[in-house]
Amino acid sequence: MSFMVNRVLIIGLGLIGGSLAKALKKKKFAKIVAGYDRNPDDLQQGLDLGIIDEGFSDLAEVVATADIVVLAVPVKATENVLAAIKPYLSPATVITDVGSTKANVILAAQTVFGTVPDKFIPGHPIAGSEKSGVAAADENLFAKHKIILTPLPESDESATRLIARMWQSTGAEVLQMGVERHDEVLAATSHLPHILAFSLVDTLAKEQDSREIFRYAAGGFRDFTRIAASDPTMWHDVCVANKQEILNQIDNFTDGLATLRQAIVASDSQSMLGIFTRAKSAREHFSKMLTGTAYSQNSHKSQVTFHVHSAAPLLGRIRVPGDKSISHRAVMLGALAEGITHISGFLESEDSLATVQAFRDMGVVIEGPHQGRVKIYGVGLQGLYPPPGPLYLGNSGTSLRLLSGLLAAQAFDSQLLGDNSLSKRPMERVAEPLRKMGASIQTSEGGGAPVVIQGGQQLSAIEYQMPVASAQVKSCLLLAGLYATGQTRIQQPAITRDHTERMLQNFGVQLTIEDDAVTIASGQVLKATSIEIPADISSAAFFIVAAAINPGSDLVIEQVGVNPSRSGVLKILGLMGADLTLENPGMLSGEPVADIHVRYAPLRGITIPDELVSVAIDEFPVIFVAAAAAQGVTCLSGVSELRYKESDRIEAMQEGLLRMGIDVTVKGDNILICGGVLQGAKVSSYDDHRIAMAFAVAGTIANSEVVIEACSHVATSFPEFVDVAQKAGIRINKEET
Repeated sequence: MSFMVNRVLIIGLGLIGGSLAKALKKKKFAKIVAGYDRNPDDLQQGLDLGIIDEGFSDLAEVVATADIVVLAVPVKATENVLAAIKPYLSPATVITDVGSTKANVILAAQTVFGTVPDKFIPGHPIAGSEKSGVAAADENLFAKHKIILTPLPESDESATRLIARMWQSTGAEVLQMGVERHDEVLAATSHLPHILAFSLVDTLAKEQDSREIFRYAAGGFRDFTRIAASDPTMWHDVCVANKQEILNQIDNFTDGLATLRQAIVASDSQSMLGIFTRAKSAREHFSKMLTGTAYSQNSHKSQVTFHVHSAAPLLGRIRVPGDKSISHRAVMLGALAEGITHISGFLESEDSLATVQAFRDMGVVIEGPHQGRVKIYGVGLQGLYPPPGPLYLGNSGTSLRLLSGLLAAQAFDSQLLGDNSLSKRPMERVAEPLRKMGASIQTSEGGGAPVVIQGGQQLSAIEYQMPVASAQVKSCLLLAGLYATGQTRIQQPAITRDHTERMLQNFGVQLTIEDDAVTIASGQVLKATSIEIPADISSAAFFIVAAAINPGSDLVIEQVGVNPSRSGVLKILGLMGADLTLENPGMLSGEPVADIHVRYAPLRGITIPDELVSVAIDEFPVIFVAAAAAQGVTCLSGVSELRYKESDRIEAMQEGLLRMGIDVTVKGDNILICGGVLQGAKVSSYDDHRIAMAFAVAGTIANSEVVIEACSHVATSFPEFVDVAQKAGIRINKEET
């Protein structure tokens, strides 16, 4: 048997110390798990229950032989215990603790040792129970809970790693945090809720009819006040140890409660709705963080794998979710408008929800989304509030780039963050023209996120020639142009999607639109409106291609946006011989829509016209699949922008199609795809939602199973993809691990 260390000594066999000892024994982390406790009965009970291997009532007997000493004692006892063990410590012994406050633990170590020993690694398990004592020891107490370590800059790295491994052996997730930050965070998230629960129960218990109050209390009261059953002595000690941070949080809470009280006194419905809606959405946001959804910072998503087999014909009628680009813009402009904006058809995906959360963080009241409906209480161009911290935008490049233009004109500072994928994408393409307008904006060393914006800058209008056709850059500058002095004119080298221009006009903004340029004047007021969002053509494209390449298919995709600046995929597939018709045409909030009717027809390779590239840029992964299924060779060029998406989409598609037996040649900006018979294979999406869905379409005509790894990011644009695909007739299953 291999052990990490020979002996661990747990000083203090209460719930935490006993549970740690029991877990370390079960996981065989140490050859010997020894215990010390001042209470001989607790020590004996620990031995009798098999929680420890050895029990000691004299520290001198055991400290010198311990590889790790864990102080599982009340925080106020830390200094005395450290003084007691100091004479017997070996220079190699690693010390840690479990206290819920850290500044006073550091002070205790400094008092005893002069300076904090480099092998003293303070720690705090975020786990507990209303039960106490060694008899309540639970070997699973720390499993799937967080352990915060607060090493100092001078702490020994090998000692830190050892303590991290000790906690990881119990099934815990180990994080690191600075001492001051730890005490601040815990005061807000743990100490204040406990204090409020104690205070509420104490207050209600003083009421004359307190028996009736408690008798008829509902589940919410019981859940909230459950923590008031914790150890009073421990919470007294916590209040003493973390006094200032707890007082700061009580003051913050008191101010917030006073604001709510005043809103109730004044029957101020909007203020009350704002508080309740922001609280509800924040709670849901935190829940998503804990369960690991894509727009939550430091999320730990489950691994998602798609398994696809050749499909039967795709038949019937389906709907795909609302357009992601329009959903983003509807929230942004609705927040900046004066009045209440109603949205229907909103895409409830990770990317668009990140935009919603960002505006809630800036004080905008947003109800929903619920079944695609969103209600936004606009605050006007000058009504945003400073966010409480960095705005985390997950994987959403649209959110980050468009918000950069908006926030560059605000009076407050802001910081925009993204996940690892978004942080690699180029943000200087918006930062550089914003600086020309007078913005103070910085990107990372590599030109990506985080984007740091200094507020209070007066922007001036510019004429800007975009070097690369990009709707996101154009939209960013149009939003900045709402605030800039004068008229901002943006010239584009090729047609890009015009959702921002159409929606600005819906909100009453005057624009001058030319074939290759758009001009906006500042000083205009956005007026709230109602917006119906059509189905997303980028999402529909996967089913259009799937139906086009599967013999016998006859599929209708309902009410899809067919904006000419987005419908390049339809023109390209038409040139390839696809049988496509647009039925029931109409308009939704200024956007053209139609039912897209697709019947199977053999496809042929073509040279894709250059003018269609910019109006089909997001659909190229699935266009690659159409080319792979076509007879002959498909040639395309001018798609270098694909290298700067969620992944290098050219490389990702080339690698996957080569694995599937398709010849794909890439020479500079020229790509040749030779159609052929697709083979079953295992491919990776490289955490790119469109790559994952494109290979799912390829799997419908492969001669054996196609396994697509790293598919969790499909939730950023099309959370219901698997369900809709199965309804259409695609044989796809999702595996989560």
